[in-house]
Amino acid sequence: MPTGVLIRGDGVAARCCAHLLSRSGVAVSFLPLDRPRLPAILLSEAAQALIREVFGLEGLFHGLPRIRRRIVAWGRGASPVELDHSAVVVSEERLLESLGPSLPGAASDADFDWTICAARPLPAASVEHRFGSRMASATPVELKATAEPAACWIESVEDGWLFLIADAPGSGWLLSVGSTPEALPGKSRLIREQIAQYQPATAHFATSPRIMAPLGEPGWIACGTAAMAFDPICGDGTAHAVREAILAAAMIRAAARGEDAVQLLAHYEARLTAGFSRHLAHCLPYYGNGHDGPWWEQEAGSVKQGLDWCARQLSRHTTFRYQLNGFELQAIG
Repeated sequence: MPTGVLIRGDGVAARCCAHLLSRSGVAVSFLPLDRPRLPAILLSEAAQALIREVFGLEGLFHGLPRIRRRIVAWGRGASPVELDHSAVVVSEERLLESLGPSLPGAASDADFDWTICAARPLPAASVEHRFGSRMASATPVELKATAEPAACWIESVEDGWLFLIADAPGSGWLLSVGSTPEALPGKSRLIREQIAQYQPATAHFATSPRIMAPLGEPGWIACGTAAMAFDPICGDGTAHAVREAILAAAMIRAAARGEDAVQLLAHYEARLTAGFSRHLAHCLPYYGNGHDGPWWEQEAGSVKQGLDWCARQLSRHTTFRYQLNGFELQAIG
């Protein structure tokens, strides 16, 4: 096993990498990097099961607010459609606390075989590829008494889209993507009817899908949001981060067993790029039929550019030479 791994960052991907490596006997140290925590994360049943499996914490999500219905108005003049849903809502801070304390910080003179970059910045060789220009704002809101307490709402409008989620009785969070958080709710037919009062937006951030390339070189590997970020319109970003962490930890263990690090990194990059491509393919129909107008056309065009980029990258990888067996990466054939 390697003499040590440094993990830069302290998010979900970093915690998963640390847990999986530590239980294999690898010495792991953290270099925490301050960043704003997400106020509310929606975790699907699949994401919950995956995190429980990694950490072995069966009761991890008991008692959290649960979303049981998704109400969607998508497309110009579309009537709301109600769908069954099953997810929990948790703040990123509370989720990390439930996964256990951070590991000790790295000594200034320590020498590491690998660095897992689970937070920016990455080495200068890695370049960001972003597909879209959409920005988002998170706004705490007070819900009307008539708003269903175990629901989330999604709505497309002329120059963006809105996502409202209840996180406690009478309160929730509004995600506004596209135009300003002041302008978008006024164009809503569905979501504005659920809100009694708005607070000032507490966070502003980019929501366009992005991926770094390369995703690693011998001695370092990118993971979690430092490797790629997903559009919240489609995809469980936390589950993706956990899957990346499983693969990253397995890759480092395989390298320690004597597998070729360059080939392992090529496999890691191909797998992540393929996952990113699938995410873009899922997003495209939403931006293709969300609404008419230049904003939607521009963002749909950006998603198509991302799919073309992924196809070019994946054309260099004709076959996968490794596969995951549980939490271990093994050569095929």
